[in-house]
Amino acid sequence: MLRLSRAVALIVLLLLAPTVAAERLRLVADAWPPFTDATLVNGGLATDIVSTALARAGYASDFEQVPWARALMGVGDGRYDVLINAWYDEARTQLGQFSAEYLLNRVRFIKRRDDSIEFQNLQQLHDYPVAVVRGYAYSAEFDADPQLQKVPVHNFAMAVRMLAARRVRLTVEDEYVARFYLARESPRVRSAVEFLPKPLSENSLHILVSLKNPRHEQIVAGFDREIARMKVDGSYARLLKQHGM
Repeated sequence: MLRLSRAVALIVLLLLAPTVAAERLRLVADAWPPFTDATLVNGGLATDIVSTALARAGYASDFEQVPWARALMGVGDGRYDVLINAWYDEARTQLGQFSAEYLLNRVRFIKRRDDSIEFQNLQQLHDYPVAVVRGYAYSAEFDADPQLQKVPVHNFAMAVRMLAARRVRLTVEDEYVARFYLARESPRVRSAVEFLPKPLSENSLHILVSLKNPRHEQIVAGFDREIARMKVDGSYARLLKQHGM
C-alpha cells in the first residue's frame, strides 16, 4: 500500500509539472529608471513591486528589457505575458487586460528654492523659460500651449543643472524620475531646487497582461489582491524605501 501511495503521488507530480512550469510569467518593459531598468536592483522599483506581488499570488517570473514598441507588440502577440509599466489607454485593451493602479506617476514642475513662482494654471507660467526634454510628452495641455517658453534639452540632468545655474526658471519631470536623478546630483544642485506643490498631470501605472495568456483574468485578480495586501502589511512601503522613494 505504501508503494502504491508513492506511485500515485509521483504520477500526480508528473501530471502537475507542466502546469507549474506554465505559471512562470514573462515580464517585459523598456528602460525607464527608476521604474524599470535591468541595471538597477531587482530591475527597478516597478519591476520589484510587480514581481513581488506576482510571486505572492503564486507566479514565478522572468524579466526582459526591450524597446517600448517591441514590448507592447510582444504583449499583443503573446511573446510576453506581462507589460510592467503601462499607462491606461483604451486601444491597449485590445492587447491585454489592465490591472488596477499600483503606482501613480505625477509630473511636477521644479523651481529654485529662492524663486517665488506659483502654479495653479499654465497661463501663470508663460513668462518663464521652462527646460523640457526633447521628445517627451508631459500633458496634452502643456504640450499644445504655444505661449510657454520651452527650452529643449537632452535630458533631465541637463535641465536641473540649468535651473540651478539660473539659466531657466523651471523644469518639469515625473516626480519619481526626478528624485532618482536628483539623488545622483551634487549637493549644490539638490539643495538649490524644489518641487512646486501642484502637479501638472497624474497618470496611474498598471500592468498589462496579454490576452493571449488564457489565465489573464486570474493573473490580474491575483496581482491586484496582493498589491492591496502589500499596502496593508507594510511590504509595499518597504519596497519604496529600498528604492530610495
